[in-house]
Amino acid sequence: MLTIAEIMTRDVITVKKSTTLRELAEVFTSRRIGSVPVVDDNGALVGIVTETDLIAQDRELHIPTVVSLFDWVIYLESEKKFEEDLKKITGQTVADILTEKVETVTPATTVAEVAGLMCSKTIHAIPVLEGGKLVGIVSRMDLIRSMIK
Repeated sequence: MLTIAEIMTRDVITVKKSTTLRELAEVFTSRRIGSVPVVDDNGALVGIVTETDLIAQDRELHIPTVVSLFDWVIYLESEKKFEEDLKKITGQTVADILTEKVETVTPATTVAEVAGLMCSKTIHAIPVLEGGKLVGIVSRMDLIRSMIK
């Protein structure tokens, strides 16, 4: 059975939380990639940022419905979601738009397992960790390329 070690991209392009969104856009366009792992100064994975995270800055901000009762303001929708959306739309660096909860796999994970994970969770790229260290990334295109080998 084919494993991720056989198809993953080993030369991983990464960014840091301090990377500006303009620099991130340049990485996406110049490298023709849609997802980039975010690492700390020691190279440890701290999140992932995607094209969708970046283009979400151009969407309209949905203002939540509130009810005012005496001196209280009651949100009828999630106040936290509104705050997160506002932070992403007004963000200036990768830290403002990244996803910190990242699905990861190991080099020994099978292609079938990754395909299932990508389909069930609508993920386009998954970092590959070995011993907690980033050793690669596998994208949907890597899976497609494996079909023609």
